[in-house]
Amino acid sequence: MANNATNSLDLYAKVEDLLGVKEAAPSLYAHYLLFLNPIDFETLLDVGCGSGDFLVQMKQALDIPRVKGIDLSPLMVSKTRELNIDAESINLCELEGKYDVITAVFDMLNYLTPEELKTFLLCVNEHLNVGGIFLCDINTLYGFENVAVGSFIVDDDERFLTVDSDFEEGVYSAEFTLFEKENDVYRKSQETIKQYYHSVEELVKYSALELLVNDDVNLYDFDEADKCFVVLGK
Repeated sequence: MANNATNSLDLYAKVEDLLGVKEAAPSLYAHYLLFLNPIDFETLLDVGCGSGDFLVQMKQALDIPRVKGIDLSPLMVSKTRELNIDAESINLCELEGKYDVITAVFDMLNYLTPEELKTFLLCVNEHLNVGGIFLCDINTLYGFENVAVGSFIVDDDERFLTVDSDFEEGVYSAEFTLFEKENDVYRKSQETIKQYYHSVEELVKYSALELLVNDDVNLYDFDEADKCFVVLGK
């Protein structure tokens, strides 16, 4: 992976707690939990595991024998390992082994370009056991156009973050500017993070998996759904 992309992921890792993700996550995780709860399975792989919160909650709630997380951000992987969860900084297509359940939670797929999505979904299929399932969520057009776009400023005692974003022709671009306090001075980091709109139909087509669930999700109490919760089966 290119260094600038890795830098973007690591910058996001530093500020994730400032973005309201943890506050919104429980209602999204509930969709995953409700679907998985009645299913008997042994292994779960979470792609783009972030700081590991999702894996911890699933493992505890469902008593899954073996869970693993992978993420392209070494910083995120280190946070997951701190929670005593097996995690590795590796691309899915380079990973060995097959799983009963694979998940990609909270915008993970939206960070992939259309070409990257095609490759990723083929690798999802290859890493699923027969009868396995892939669970994910993707942003809706409404979510991009009415929820994500705009300017955002937040700070705590040690960090000051600004996010300026726009959505054009299916591409969401957000410029993150972070000032981190070091002794009596602030160190500046700046990266542009992009997300891409994908349709449920594309997920089915590129994965060659069967569509089992396509549910609307409204995380932020707007007029329309900002996400889709999708389950595909092999």
